Amino acid sequence: MNSSMAGSGTTTRAELTSQPEVWQQALSLAVQHAALLPSEGEKVLVIGCGTSYYIGDAYAYLRNDAGLGRTRAAIPSELDWIDDDEHIIVISRSGTTADVVELVERYGATHRITAILGDTDTALGRLCADRTVHLGFADEKSIVQTRFATTVLTALRASIGRAADDLVDDARAALAADLPTDPERVQHIVFLGHRWTNGLAQEAALKVRESAGFWTEAYSMWEYQHGPISCAGPDTLVWFLGEAPDVVADDVRSTGASVYVNDLDPQANLPLVHRLAVDLAALRGRNPDTPPFLNRSVLVTD
Repeated sequence: MNSSMAGSGTTTRAELTSQPEVWQQALSLAVQHAALLPSEGEKVLVIGCGTSYYIGDAYAYLRNDAGLGRTRAAIPSELDWIDDDEHIIVISRSGTTADVVELVERYGATHRITAILGDTDTALGRLCADRTVHLGFADEKSIVQTRFATTVLTALRASIGRAADDLVDDARAALAADLPTDPERVQHIVFLGHRWTNGLAQEAALKVRESAGFWTEAYSMWEYQHGPISCAGPDTLVWFLGEAPDVVADDVRSTGASVYVNDLDPQANLPLVHRLAVDLAALRGRNPDTPPFLNRSVLVTD
């Protein structure tokens, strides 16, 4: 069924449908970004909160699997250590996330730090003034991130030669495709990923939670049968971001749940998730532009 693209969340809808164009803009800036982003052989630590962390995790898997240097992603509040020779990448749409600012203030004099920001007239913009990848063209008015996060991933993938040639075309296809389920009937959505798409699965689930307050989960594909599958049933949609091996998909179908997988680049599934999320939000009387209890930036730290 086609999304009606009507009702609440008009700002979010406008931003999410602009993703092909802003991804293309990020790809066109790849050479400019390359001078700031990690080079081959560098050890890299990506720092972010929520969506930014999940995007960093996806990049870390891609960069590790490409053999370009040890790469890891971390949430600043859970960080155990920073090596002396790690290139720190911080991701923040707002440029004001308090625990990220604190980390940059602490390590700015001893480490190479590069910031990927949506707004440079901010604390992080000033701290990283000479080492900022500015993606202001992808910034958003809505609280729930859609295009900024995916544009960051586009830029990061391009910087390591892992942006698929048909990525932008796949984003357009995702905006035109039928939704994978009827928003009025589904009660439970599970996203499954593997390696770099684990972060995408977590981000997809977060978008549905934030936008719609909906029951959704995300797991490593090969972990799903180790317990979480027991929650699946006829009203469950299990969405694979990438491959869907028969040994997993057949077990999912045996629960009565629906299996969804497509041929799009896994990243291009996110615009399709965004469309479903705003339709679910409309059915539940929520406005994804301003979901309850959320702000564009978390400013309080312990």
